[in-house]
Amino acid sequence: MFDTDKPQPGEMSFLDHLEELRWRIIYSLIGVIAGTVICWIYSDFLITNILLAPATRAGIKLQNLRPFGQIFLYFEISMIGGIILSLPNLVYQLWKFIEPALRNNEKKYISAIVLFTTFCFLTGIAFAYFVMLPLTFGFAANFGSKAIENNFAVDEYLSIIVSIMLGAGVVFELPMLSFFLSKLGILKPQIMRRYRRHAIVVIMILAAFLTPGTDPVSQLVLAVPLVLLYEISIFVSKMSQRKS
Repeated sequence: MFDTDKPQPGEMSFLDHLEELRWRIIYSLIGVIAGTVICWIYSDFLITNILLAPATRAGIKLQNLRPFGQIFLYFEISMIGGIILSLPNLVYQLWKFIEPALRNNEKKYISAIVLFTTFCFLTGIAFAYFVMLPLTFGFAANFGSKAIENNFAVDEYLSIIVSIMLGAGVVFELPMLSFFLSKLGILKPQIMRRYRRHAIVVIMILAAFLTPGTDPVSQLVLAVPLVLLYEISIFVSKMSQRKS
């Protein structure tokens, strides 16, 4: 599969890296396509029972305003679901590509890193679905005059759903980002401790900005996990430097 004509034993040439990258991309695309097919098969269940559930609980009425809007929505949700479903494979292929640059004692952590990365991302999605979305749509459904009926366009509704869930999944990758930056020597736990108070202020401002309304309880619900993630990131940064 790969070119064995290497400049030195144990090293990969530039063409070898390109060949390796090509196959990793192919394996990643195969996983995404397989995940998309699975999500397409269960797309009606995903959209009706999961993605539309927050609107149903909030009493929001949705409507399709485009002739082929639902077809495009089903296809879009299937693709996004396929990417999420194949996330462990995507992370694994990424780590297999950079594996030659790792030390022998670091290669054994690949499986743990894949699991931890996937866990953080899915935890963020779950937090958005069960905490952030009810707060967001509960506020949107009850705000304004009772004489105006809130009928939302389904494509805009699903766009908000997907954006919030994916955004939360990325934010919950903060510990993994801390691990990478610490391994590169860019981030140090001492710096994170020194600016802890500044980080908490930024987190509270971010929570106030993202939380609909002025309810302080809702702001704390969003701020507490972010503060915990920051503390976990400090611990991860410290452990990564200890093992390096």
